[in-house]
Amino acid sequence: MPSSLKDSLNSHYFEAANALTSKKARRRIVAYVESYDDVYFWRTVLTRFEDDTRYFEVMLPSHKKLERGKKAVLMNFIEKPSANNRQSSDILGPDMIACVDADYDYMLQGATAQSHKVIESPYVFHTYAYAIENLQCYAPSLHDTCVAITLNDHRIFDFDDYMRQYSEAVFPLFIWSVWAYRTGNHNRFSLTDFNRVADPGGFSIFDPQPSIDHLRRKVNTKVHQLQHEFPNNKEAYLQTKEQIKALGVTPQTTYLYIQGHHLFDTVIVPILNKVCNRLRQERQDEITRMARHHTQRTNEMSCYEHSLQDIRQMLRKNTGYERSSQYQLIQRDIEQYLSTVFPEGTGK
Repeated sequence: MPSSLKDSLNSHYFEAANALTSKKARRRIVAYVESYDDVYFWRTVLTRFEDDTRYFEVMLPSHKKLERGKKAVLMNFIEKPSANNRQSSDILGPDMIACVDADYDYMLQGATAQSHKVIESPYVFHTYAYAIENLQCYAPSLHDTCVAITLNDHRIFDFDDYMRQYSEAVFPLFIWSVWAYRTGNHNRFSLTDFNRVADPGGFSIFDPQPSIDHLRRKVNTKVHQLQHEFPNNKEAYLQTKEQIKALGVTPQTTYLYIQGHHLFDTVIVPILNKVCNRLRQERQDEITRMARHHTQRTNEMSCYEHSLQDIRQMLRKNTGYERSSQYQLIQRDIEQYLSTVFPEGTGK
């Protein structure tokens, strides 16, 4: 395809292309995503909506150059106002959609131009959780992930309880973080500042409570500091608290709404490393104990070790988030979009 044509691709182009195809042909809907990992995530979201009348093609926004990220998705496909037309217009449309991480745009609820576009455009879909990493770290699915990694189904750690306590510990500070970004005070309390406090540090999988207690102390210290810096902010804080709870955030699920990379790299992967190392050792000890002779032990150990999976890769392929309420909201939005675009289910 010529580069000049690539640069002009928009929903109207795909609508015209679909109109030229046979009535029996499946309609192509392009879904632009932020990064490589997002391709697989959004493929799992969109697959169930494909039928004999339509299909999705998930791709990166890289017509002109190698670009990734949310801004690349949104800025490439949202026209800026021109001198003759002060109103911006969507290039996105029925045959071209954007699928992005919610980040704080969902929490901001239209307070910025980008937030407004993400939550209001019928052709922009977001994760409801901060990012796909948060959904990949969905607590009720983490034991299954450990089993996939180690092939050992022994429950030695309560992920649900730990993430509930973690969420309750950071919830008061999360409210301050959302408030800071809503009011333009993020230069005084940034996501980096929040993440520094929300790092649980090292802990024992058999006694995680000291980690939670330490986290609570850090959060309380920072909250008191912020209360001192913003002494007249109590009413705004309480208002922000009620507003984000209305969006589905609860003290028990805050981990789904904090920065995804921080959750993935600093909280969940270290826990999985400890849990999976223990589960591997259990299985290896079992093989050593039950082997009748050295050769059997060597062969069985080799077979087991070749079956083990990489923690990060398995976590990125985890689809247990399909049980989450956030995933159900994404599905609802896609269903509403398709019922509007294809009200008769014809795909045309």
